[in-house]
Amino acid sequence: MTDKNGKPKIAPPRMQRISWRDLASSLGLVLLLSAVLIWLAFHFVRPAPPDTITMASGPEGSTLWNYAERYRKILARNKVKLKILPSEGTVDNLKKLANAKVDIAFIQGGLSSLANTDDLVSLGSVFYEPVLVFYRGLPLERLAELKGRRIAIGREGSGTRILALSLLKANGIEPKGATTLLDLEGKDADRALLKGTVDAAFLMGDSATPATMRELLHTGGIRIFDFVQGDGYVRRFRYLTKLELPQGSLDLGRNVPSKTLTLIAPTVELIARRDLHPALSDLLIEAVHEVHGRATLLQRAGEFPAPLEHEYPISGDAARYYKSGKGIAYRYLPFWLANLVDRIALVVLPLVVLLIPALRAVPAIYGWRIKTRIYRRYGELMALERAALSQPTPEERAELGRRLDDIERSVIAINMPRSFADQVYVLREHIHFVREQLAKDADAGSKSA
Repeated sequence: MTDKNGKPKIAPPRMQRISWRDLASSLGLVLLLSAVLIWLAFHFVRPAPPDTITMASGPEGSTLWNYAERYRKILARNKVKLKILPSEGTVDNLKKLANAKVDIAFIQGGLSSLANTDDLVSLGSVFYEPVLVFYRGLPLERLAELKGRRIAIGREGSGTRILALSLLKANGIEPKGATTLLDLEGKDADRALLKGTVDAAFLMGDSATPATMRELLHTGGIRIFDFVQGDGYVRRFRYLTKLELPQGSLDLGRNVPSKTLTLIAPTVELIARRDLHPALSDLLIEAVHEVHGRATLLQRAGEFPAPLEHEYPISGDAARYYKSGKGIAYRYLPFWLANLVDRIALVVLPLVVLLIPALRAVPAIYGWRIKTRIYRRYGELMALERAALSQPTPEERAELGRRLDDIERSVIAINMPRSFADQVYVLREHIHFVREQLAKDADAGSKSA
C-alpha cells in the first residue's frame, strides 16, 4: 500500500496499555528466585518434630530411672511421649545411644572411650552422681586399705563398675589379685553387705535405688567412706568433682553423717544423637531445668543444667538455648503451634527479605526490556546511515531505502506500551530524517552525474 506520493504507506504503531509478555518475562526472574528459595527452605528446614522419643535411663527404681520418669511427665504436657528404656547403667546407656537404639540417655563422666561418640552431642550437665563406698569394720582413710577384702563393684554395663575399677586400680587393687571383686549392685550388694558376705560395696545412682542407700546410711555397723584424698582424686580424674556432705545433713536427729564427709562424683550429662530435632532439644532442656534446677544437699540452686563441655561437644541447639532461652513463639504458644509458626517463619522470612527488593526491581527490568527493542532499532539505523555516507550506487541506495522501510515496519509491528509511545515516535522521526538524507544524497548524485 502506497500514499498519494507513491511512497509505502506505513500504518501507525500498535499501542497497548501494558506489554503482558514483557511483564511476564520481567517477573520470571523473581518467580524463579522465589521457587529456588522455597526449595532451599524446605530442603534445609527440618520437618515437624516426632511425637515420641526414646530414652535410656538405668535399672527400674534407680535414681536415673526416677529422673527419667519425671521427664516423661513434663514432656507429656506438650503431647510428646517419652519412652523409657531400662538399662544396666550408664555404660549400657552409652552403647545403646551410640548404636542408635535410643534418642537420648543419661551418661556419667569418664565413659566416652567405651563407644564411638562421633554422632553424639551433649544437652548439658544435669547433676552430680556421687560414688558412695559403704564398708564394715574399723574406719578407713584410703581405699588401698580394702586390699584383700571382698568388694561389690556392680554389674557389667553399669557406670558404677567402671568408676569402681578405676578408683581401685589407682589404689593398687586390680581384678585377679588378692582382692575379691564381686558383680553385685543395688539391693543385692546391700543384702550381701548386711549379711557380711562382702566387706565393702560401691553404690551409685545409675544402679542403686535411693531407698537402698538410705537403708545403709541408717544401719549400725555400716560406714560410708570419707574421701579425705578428694583433691588428689579430682586432679587424677578430671571428670570427677569434690563435694562435701555436711554433718547431720541426712538426719539431724541421729546426726547422720556424724561428721562432714568428702565425696567425689562424676557429672552426669544428658547426651543425644546429633539428629535430635531442635524443638525437642529445647523441650528437654526445659524439663531438665524443672527437675534439676533447685538446690539439693550437693548442689546450689541454678547450678544445673549447665553447658559445660567435658567429653562431648555441646549441641548447637543447646548452646543457643543456654544463651538466649526459648524462642518467642515457644514462650507464648502451645508447643505444637509454636513449632508450626517457627517452621513457617523460617520459610517466609527469607522470601520477604529477598522478594521485596526483587519486586521493586521489576519495573526497571520491564522498562529495560522495552527500551532494548528501541535501542536495537537505533543500532540498525546508525549502521544504515553509515552505509549511506560511503557514496553507494543507485542500486545500493535503493536497497538502503528498502532496509529503512523494513526498520520502520518492525517498529510498528511490535506491541509497545503506551507509556513508551513518545520514544517510538522519536525513533520514527529519526527514521524519517535518515530517509530524507538518502533522498538528498540521491538528488545530489543525479545532479552531479
